[in-house]
Amino acid sequence: MNIEIERKFLLADDTWRALVSRSVRIRDGILAFYDGRKIRIRFYGQKATLTVKGPRKGLARDEFEYDIPQSDGLILLEKHCKGEVVEKTRHHLQVAELEWTIDEYHGLLDGVILAEVELPHEDTRLILPSWVAREVTGVEKYRKINLVKARKKKHADAARWARKRNSDK
Repeated sequence: MNIEIERKFLLADDTWRALVSRSVRIRDGILAFYDGRKIRIRFYGQKATLTVKGPRKGLARDEFEYDIPQSDGLILLEKHCKGEVVEKTRHHLQVAELEWTIDEYHGLLDGVILAEVELPHEDTRLILPSWVAREVTGVEKYRKINLVKARKKKHADAARWARKRNSDK
């Protein structure tokens, strides 16, 4: 069984950029979400994957990831993700014995930057690098699905306000 154990953080500054070993462009979308479970389609560079994640139990959750043909991935991404495809650049950093990833979002979530680290065990002692700020693991506001909803609402509110302002002239 594959278990994902990860913690998520906001960043204090951009000094992490000097530690980046590689970066890759990612596009992904949610195919299904229910009660903490999700099925995601992702393009990681040119590789397409289908991932099934179970609900969280503490820091851990079941995670199963499968390579799929690019053509299938493209159809799933473009036709079955309700137009909520998220784009980001994932930067990889090695800090001590752990690999950190920094996700720098583009498009709808432009400006959002989050750090994650996957741990071998839930009780792994973690010494935070100086560029890490507040931990947001488990904070609903920082779940990708909620970030997308909030940003879409902000855009819709701004458009509604602009239409109202123009109609008042």
